[in-house]
Amino acid sequence: MQRLPEAVQYIEKASMMYVENGTPDTAAMALDRAGKLIEALDLAKAVHLYQQAAGVFENEERLRQAVELVGKASRLLVRQRKFDEAAVSLQKEKNMYKEIENYPTCFKKTIAQVLVHLHRRDYVAAEKCVRESYSIPGFSGSEDCVAMEKYSFEHTVVSHVLQYAKLALSLTVPGGGKKKAAAAAAAGDSGAAPPEEEEDEYAGGLC
Repeated sequence: MQRLPEAVQYIEKASMMYVENGTPDTAAMALDRAGKLIEALDLAKAVHLYQQAAGVFENEERLRQAVELVGKASRLLVRQRKFDEAAVSLQKEKNMYKEIENYPTCFKKTIAQVLVHLHRRDYVAAEKCVRESYSIPGFSGSEDCVAMEKYSFEHTVVSHVLQYAKLALSLTVPGGGKKKAAAAAAAGDSGAAPPEEEEDEYAGGLC
């Protein structure tokens, strides 16, 4: 009947009953389904449902299932531009991936964290995020690490984060901004000089 908010209420009630009756997997899957149903109408509610589902799996020590749901919540928080909450959610994701020893995904989450911190204009947090990631096995010398070191958080780093592409496209970054790469590419193709750009107040570096 497309009465989705009401349907979600019933699914939430059912999930509580599933947990009480010892079937937490079914409860978590029901909450995940409810999140998918309500995404088009209420992103904040969907985030809450995904976080609830993740919590159920986490309580059962099913981190692989839990982290996927935390990831869904992170992406929706970014879509809503709730960057403070997204930063927390991404850190939770990263910690879970580290615990299950999925280190390459930790590297990707580091880049996502940097993008979010830059949107928050918290350059200290962005730098700290990268620095702390050196403790993750394999991060030093990885493609993601090299990209960030070489370009100092500039536009080329952004292009490595495919799952956060929309966020990356809207990012105005120190040392060039989001349109610099496109302008340079256009100039290279045509042989013309790139258009003059406004003075960058962060041209001297992030910190």
